[in-house]
Amino acid sequence: MSDLAAVKAALRTQAVETPSWAYGNSGTRFKVFAQQGVPRDPREKLDDAAKVHEFTGVAPTVALHIPWDRVEDYAALAQHAEERGVRLGAINSNTFQDDDYRLGSICHPDAKVRRKAVDHLLECVDIMDATGSRDLKLWFADGTNYPGQDDVRERQDRLAQGLAEVYGRLGEEQRMLLEYKLFEPAFYTTDVPDWGTAYAHCLKLGPKAQVVVDTGHHAPGTNIEFIVATLLREERLGGFDFNSRFYADDDLMVGAADPFQLFRIMYEVVRGGGLDAGSGVAFMLDQCHNIEAKIPAIIRSVMNVQEATAKALLVDRDALTAAQRAGDVLGANAVLMDAYNTDVRPLLREVRQDMGLDADPQAAYARSGWAEKIVAERVGGQQAGWGA
Repeated sequence: MSDLAAVKAALRTQAVETPSWAYGNSGTRFKVFAQQGVPRDPREKLDDAAKVHEFTGVAPTVALHIPWDRVEDYAALAQHAEERGVRLGAINSNTFQDDDYRLGSICHPDAKVRRKAVDHLLECVDIMDATGSRDLKLWFADGTNYPGQDDVRERQDRLAQGLAEVYGRLGEEQRMLLEYKLFEPAFYTTDVPDWGTAYAHCLKLGPKAQVVVDTGHHAPGTNIEFIVATLLREERLGGFDFNSRFYADDDLMVGAADPFQLFRIMYEVVRGGGLDAGSGVAFMLDQCHNIEAKIPAIIRSVMNVQEATAKALLVDRDALTAAQRAGDVLGANAVLMDAYNTDVRPLLREVRQDMGLDADPQAAYARSGWAEKIVAERVGGQQAGWGA
């Protein structure tokens, strides 16, 4: 896209959803390091998310996680979000923390446990009705650790049956987003281990079922941008969980480990129309901020996505196509590298100023006094997060 005005317009309309759990205490399976000023309930999470949107201008929605964000009145929670200038986004289910799920959830060999898991997913759809959320995001820890532990094919049958029941409950404008993960916590088989398995189930379910690509859920060397291009081509890319990995599912800040990979992914998004208003592709962060300050880390993550997107938008598509069709290998690669090596920070500063924002979101947040305010006010009560 060579038209700079069009690039700026696309960047102004970009939206990155932030996850409620990233504002709480989170970390690895070994330890969660608590921080001062962490939210104590979903409303305070929304208050922090509103600050991210206030200073970035492109984080208007917040994903919830049930039961971590369970409240008595979801309509009131949605109203609280709107009063803070944000909206409630995807509803994420949790079928991996109860003791009953030791051998799986909707793939469990016991029908009673499967019923419990499906009922939880149906509850999440009820919550979507109350909040106005479009997306139900599903990730299953289901799998096995030993050969022979369970029947692999039967588990796929159970998965299909459970998904079909939940799919049938979705409203006209609601979607089911199915996430895959290579391994962990199941180490012999994982019931939704890759994009092909997720795609196959979504294809059978219908058009309201789409695939989520978590950028940390792949084997080393996996060409994630190929997966993105293919799913976009098939109109089955529902969204992203953005984070970074060095080894496995590290849940580090997006763009921290391999910013070139993020650029390549975003180029395929742009190339495939994933930024278009009607594409429906959801861009969400899914990260753990264990040693770094949470709100600044989320602001930095949003900025990383913006920078990768800006570079992807600057790719000279005409020159790239000409080089590709001419078989000019080095020339085609040079077109991509020229865009990637462009310093887009001045461009993004202009975009923010055009939006009436501070050119430097991090500095603006630091000056706002919000960090000091929440440390002083959020004393007592139980901090949000999970203990590890």
